[in-house]
Amino acid sequence: MASINRVVLVGNLTRDPELRYLPSGTPVSNIGIAVNSRRKDSDGQWIDEANFFDIAVFGKQAENCSQFLAKGSQVAVDGRLRSRSWETNEGQKRSKVEVVAESVQFLGKPSGRGEAAVAPAADAGEESQENADEDIPF
Repeated sequence: MASINRVVLVGNLTRDPELRYLPSGTPVSNIGIAVNSRRKDSDGQWIDEANFFDIAVFGKQAENCSQFLAKGSQVAVDGRLRSRSWETNEGQKRSKVEVVAESVQFLGKPSGRGEAAVAPAADAGEESQENADEDIPF
């Protein structure tokens, strides 16, 4: 039986991205987003709800997120769910489900944190962008 682990979220950052580096040198940016939804209750009144998600972004995308995004920035995240568990120093067991981003697209107005107004949405690298420019027929 096939299984699918895919998540697509559009929301706003709840805090500035936190950039760090793994011992291997791989950049990791942790971001949190809020995704708002609306529904009607049994009385027909609209209720606004917010759901909060922790997202881990790796590689060049992590550096781009740290450079170009800030609290309140709107993003679209495509990724997968990952479950982690650990034990605290006090011996308490903890667990967490987070999203591991495959791609992060920057939406809305630029935050003004970075030098450029638009950053790459995917971690495909400059090489694929150069090849895409060669395919333009004019």
